[in-house]
Amino acid sequence: MQAKTISFLLLPYDADMQQGRPSSRPRPQFGQRLFDARQALGLSQAELASKMGMKQAGYAAWERDNVALRPDQISSLAAILNVSVEHLLGGEEKSTRQGGPTGKVRKVFEKVSRLPRHQQSKVVEFVEAFVERQLADRAHAH
Repeated sequence: MQAKTISFLLLPYDADMQQGRPSSRPRPQFGQRLFDARQALGLSQAELASKMGMKQAGYAAWERDNVALRPDQISSLAAILNVSVEHLLGGEEKSTRQGGPTGKVRKVFEKVSRLPRHQQSKVVEFVEAFVERQLADRAHAH
């Protein structure tokens, strides 16, 4: 009798794959806002924890559990995540946005902001080079 070969379909690694064990309970509202802001920047929990000077497990608890943070921790989180303290706390937030791209360009950059940080930097590098080239061409034309 001949042995049968069993092959497994190996899926390629995808940077958007969730890591770790999914929680069996929903995140609290504050934890969800932290998670969303962190994901928008393409940061891992370990990267954000390092920026906060703490361990990943401690930060993970902030996203997962109801926690009481010191005001300085909330301010640091807001600065690192590039959001307002009001946003993290779920209060009304006045729009501090001033101008920026509109229409299609805004939609594209909103999608780009959800990419991992290393992919965002490649997009920025390309766009900056393209814009510089267009400005140089325009200056030579005049």
